[in-house]
Amino acid sequence: MKKRIKADTFLHFQYVSNPTFSPDGSKICFVVQKADLENNGYQGNLWILDRETRRVCQLTSGGDGSDYVFTPSGTLLFQTKRTKEEKEKEDTAVFYEIDPAGGEARPAFTMPIKAGRIVPVDEDLYVVQATQNNGETDKDRGWETLEESPFWFNGRGFTAGLRGRIYLYRRSTRELKAITEPWFDASLGQVKDGKFLFRGALWEGGRKYDYPGLYLYDTVDDSCVCLIEPNQKAGYVADFWKDGQILFTTYESTTPEGGVNVGMYNPDFYTIDIATKELKLLARYDRAIGSSVGSDARLGGGRAVKLAGDKWYFVTTDCESAYLRYMTLDGEISGNLTPEGSVDSFDVWGDHIVTCGLHGNRLAELYLDGEQLTHLNDGLEEEYDIRTPEYFEFTNTDGVSIHGYIMEPAAAAGQTGEEIPNLAGEDGKFPCILHIHGGPATVFGSVYHHEMQLWANAGFYVIFCNPRGSDGRGGAFEDICDRYGGIDYEDLMAFTDEALRRCPKIDPERLGVTGGSYGGFMTNWIIGHTDRFKAACSQRSISSWTVFEHTSDIGYSFTKYHQGARTRDAEAVRAEGSDGQPRSGREQLWAHSPLAAAPNCKTPTLFIHSDRDYRCWMAEGISMFTALQMNGCPSKMVLFHDETHELSRSGKPKNRIHRMEEILAWMEKYLK
Repeated sequence: MKKRIKADTFLHFQYVSNPTFSPDGSKICFVVQKADLENNGYQGNLWILDRETRRVCQLTSGGDGSDYVFTPSGTLLFQTKRTKEEKEKEDTAVFYEIDPAGGEARPAFTMPIKAGRIVPVDEDLYVVQATQNNGETDKDRGWETLEESPFWFNGRGFTAGLRGRIYLYRRSTRELKAITEPWFDASLGQVKDGKFLFRGALWEGGRKYDYPGLYLYDTVDDSCVCLIEPNQKAGYVADFWKDGQILFTTYESTTPEGGVNVGMYNPDFYTIDIATKELKLLARYDRAIGSSVGSDARLGGGRAVKLAGDKWYFVTTDCESAYLRYMTLDGEISGNLTPEGSVDSFDVWGDHIVTCGLHGNRLAELYLDGEQLTHLNDGLEEEYDIRTPEYFEFTNTDGVSIHGYIMEPAAAAGQTGEEIPNLAGEDGKFPCILHIHGGPATVFGSVYHHEMQLWANAGFYVIFCNPRGSDGRGGAFEDICDRYGGIDYEDLMAFTDEALRRCPKIDPERLGVTGGSYGGFMTNWIIGHTDRFKAACSQRSISSWTVFEHTSDIGYSFTKYHQGARTRDAEAVRAEGSDGQPRSGREQLWAHSPLAAAPNCKTPTLFIHSDRDYRCWMAEGISMFTALQMNGCPSKMVLFHDETHELSRSGKPKNRIHRMEEILAWMEKYLK
C-alpha cells in the first residue's frame, strides 16, 4: 500500500536545476538541492552528467555548490566560504575551482566586493555583478534611515543605498575595475565575444527610475554605448543578435486606439541597430518569456533564453505549460520542442538540448534531447499516493473558455486502507478546497504541487483553475487591470459551480478556499462577497490597494498599472481629468480593496503572513484579521518570523512544515 503524502514529505525530494554544457559539450553540470531539517535550510551540490556515456555522478558534497559557472578551459567556479578566515571577511567574495572529472575543490581567487553573478569573458577576464553599499555600514546600528523609495525588497531586506554594480576582474593580475558608478544601479546581461550587455540607471536617492536603460560595453577598447536611455522603454530581455544588432523585447505604451496598453506581460521582439540605435519590430509574440507554471516543489534557477548559432531559444508559457521554443534570425518562431509540463531551465550545445523540467506529475529531472537522464526522484510515485489532476474546460456566461482541474482523494476513487483518510459524509460526499494561484499572471498546470497533493492525501477534493488574469493565453485574457475582484471573481465562482456539476461527490456545503499573493487578495475578496465557503485561508495577501501602493517593494509601479484610475478610453481619461495615478481614483482603489467588504465576512478564516514579506507587507493580513475580529468572525493569524514572500516555496523547512500543518488543521476543523 502506498504511503500518504504529509507535510514533511518534501524533505525527501531532490531539487534539480540549472543545467549547463561544458565548453566542449562533453559534460553537463547541474545543481541538486535538498532540504536540511537539522540545520533548517537547504544543501546544494554540483553534479556532472557525461553526454556520451550518460553517466551521472555527484561532484561536490559540501552543500555549498548552489551556483557555478564553467571557465573557458572547462573547470568549474563556484562561490563559497569554507575556512574560518574566509567567513570572518564579510564584504568579500571567495571563489573555489574544481575539475569536473573529480578531485578536491581548491581556492581560486578572492574579491574585496559582495559579488553575485560572474561570467567569463575569456580565460583571464571576468565580468562580475556585485552589490555596492552607499548607505549606512554600521551593522550594529539600531535603526534604518529611509531616503528613497522603494526602501526594501522581498528577499533582500532594507535596500537603502544598495545598488548593483558591474566590475571587470583579471585573474592574472588580481585587478578589479569598476565599470559603473556607485549610485548607478546596474544588472548584468549577456556576455559574448568580448562584449556584454547591462541594464541600469542612475538612482541617487528619492523615487526609483521607472525603466532602466540598456548599455553595451566592449572590453577590448573599454567603450560603453547607451542603446536605450533610462525611462524610455520597458525592456524585459536583451541579447546579442546578428552582427551589429541586439535583440530586445518591449511593448508599446499605447494601444492602436490610443488608450493605455494594459497587456504588458507579453512583450514583442525588436532589434536595435548598434550604430544608429534604431528599433525595428522583428516579431509579435503574445505570450510571456519564462515559466510561470506554479509549483511549490522546485528550487534553484538557470537560463531561460540563449542564442545558439542562428537560433534564439527561449522558455515560454502557453496555456497550462511552459515549453522550449526558438526564433530564427528572421523572426520565425518554432513550435514546442518539449512536452507538456514546465521547462524551468535549459542549455544548448550544437544539436543537443538539455532541459530541466517537471513533466508527468513528476519532480524536476534532466532531459537530454528529450530523453530523461536523471532519476533522482524515482520511486516517489511508487512509494506515495500521488494524485493525478483531471483537466477540463468550460465556457462561462461571458463566452470565455476557462481551463481547470479536479484532483480527487484516494477514498473518493474507491481506495481503502489504514493510511487513506475518508472524509465522506453520510451522503457519500467529500469536502473540497478551491486553490487560487498568485500573480495574477501565472498559471496552474498538471505539474506536481506538494500542498495540493497533501490536501488530496488528507481526504479533500482539490479544484484549481486559470481565470482571466492568468498567463499563457495572451494579453487580452490577462488584462484584468482596474477589474480585480470583477471578472476574475466571476470566473472562479463559475468554475466552482462547474466543478460541482461535473463531480457530484463534492459536498457544496463543505467548500474551503485558499490562495497566496494574488490568490490571497482573491481569498480576502471572496469572503467579503459570498458565504458559500465554510473555511478560508488567506496567505501573503493584499487587503488595501492604498496600503499596498505605499508599502510593497513593487507597489509604486504595480498599483499604477493594475489599479490606477485609468480607463481603456483615452478620451474618457482626459475628460475626467485623471493623470492615471492611483491617488486620482481613491474611490476606485477602495472599491477594489477587500478590506472595504470585510464587515460582510462570516467565513472562518486563517491568515498566514511573514514579517519579512516586503512584497505583500504583513499589514495587509493584519488588517483583514483585525477586521474579522471586529466582526466576531472566527479568525486566526499565524505570522512567521524571518520569512519572505517565498515561504511556501523556499522558506525554512520547519516553517514550511508548520505552515502546511496549520492550513490542513484549519480546513479539517471547519470542513471535516
